[in-house]
Amino acid sequence: MSNHAPGAEAPARKRLFVDLSPLRESPAFARLWIGSSISGIGAQLTLVAVGLEIYDITKSTFAVALVGVISLVPMIIAGLYGGMLADAFDRRIVAIIAAVVAWVTTGCIALHAWLGLDNVALLYALTTVDAVAATVIGTSRAAIVPRLLPARLLPAASALNGIGTGVQLTLGPALAGILVASVGFPLTYTVDVVLFTTAFLGILALPAIRPEGATQRPGLESLLFGIRFLRRSPNIRMTFIVDIIAMTFGQPRVLYPVVGAILIGGGAVTVGVLTASYAVGALVCSVFSGRLGQVRRQGSAVNWAITAYGACILAFGVVLLVAQLGGEHGTGGLTDDFWSANLGAIAFAALALAGAGAADNVSSIFRSTILQSAAPDAMRGRLQGIFIVVVTGGPRLGDLFVGLLALAGTVWPPLLGGALIIALIGLLARVQPSFRRYDSLNPTP
Repeated sequence: MSNHAPGAEAPARKRLFVDLSPLRESPAFARLWIGSSISGIGAQLTLVAVGLEIYDITKSTFAVALVGVISLVPMIIAGLYGGMLADAFDRRIVAIIAAVVAWVTTGCIALHAWLGLDNVALLYALTTVDAVAATVIGTSRAAIVPRLLPARLLPAASALNGIGTGVQLTLGPALAGILVASVGFPLTYTVDVVLFTTAFLGILALPAIRPEGATQRPGLESLLFGIRFLRRSPNIRMTFIVDIIAMTFGQPRVLYPVVGAILIGGGAVTVGVLTASYAVGALVCSVFSGRLGQVRRQGSAVNWAITAYGACILAFGVVLLVAQLGGEHGTGGLTDDFWSANLGAIAFAALALAGAGAADNVSSIFRSTILQSAAPDAMRGRLQGIFIVVVTGGPRLGDLFVGLLALAGTVWPPLLGGALIIALIGLLARVQPSFRRYDSLNPTP
């Protein structure tokens, strides 16, 4: 029996580097990928800058955590309703409307900074609207991709999306740290306003993409139909559950401001380095992802990847614990000199986070492929809506977990969270053995 996924090349042509076939075979996918990758750099820049601005105003890690917590419920609603819209209407039109809302909101965040309002409540409101619009864009875009590419190229497309995300998470936070420290918040946000225009180029050039098969009007019955389908789909359901576990207990990003300001030192530049390290791991993993398209037991691969992710988060916590025992290196400000920080701790923390990013990227590639391959087109919008809620809402729950546990000490969220991830994934592997046996040659929901 062959050990290769559908459409994989012969062993003699095994790839080490990422497969670029989706970009060559589908110009529409190429434009969408380029546009979303560039605009995503600005989105990550703003996400980090908003956290820095709120911390600068309040000096509170919990206040930073609330950025994600407040937007959680609206994002859940947007993901579910956006999925129903994508299953009922032209997915291109849905994405265009959501992109306009996101762009206007980003402009308002920049205007808030230019006016010097320092209004935390207004920042919470604007970032919530932006998160809602981004959720609808992501839902529509993910449901569009399987219509632009053959099934055999979906793993490669997921890997390319990993590269795009890696570039976003590398350049965006790094630019945020540098720009906030050098030119301030107003110009930092304005850069995002400019970069976001590229998102329109990718979406506007798409053909009309209407759902195939019978459609349902958005509403309760459509939502319940999707939920009933998910209840009958253990493999797709497991991709959601394991990611919720990883993101809830393994997202220490709201700790970065206090780590850079007090524990390790280096201020905003340290925050950018730590955030970018995660993305560098994902980016490097995607670049060398050529052989991932040949993996058949994709469910088992997800389990192993998330277990490795938990181990890396645990390692990050150990680094913080050792640094804490060695004494604080920061003065409490975000403009501290980077070179006076605990550079050894920064290096080891960055290495642990890079490992976490690589593991998360492997998990993401296979989870996306399972969903896109096993779900019928008429259900992809609703299932992608739930998927987007999970991948964006999970970190918000993680922000709450970290924000609350950090009240007992900065080191506890990654230490306890990493251990919980390893234990829970091991338990689920035993409870749901069919997920371990998922075969890409026979994709069943």
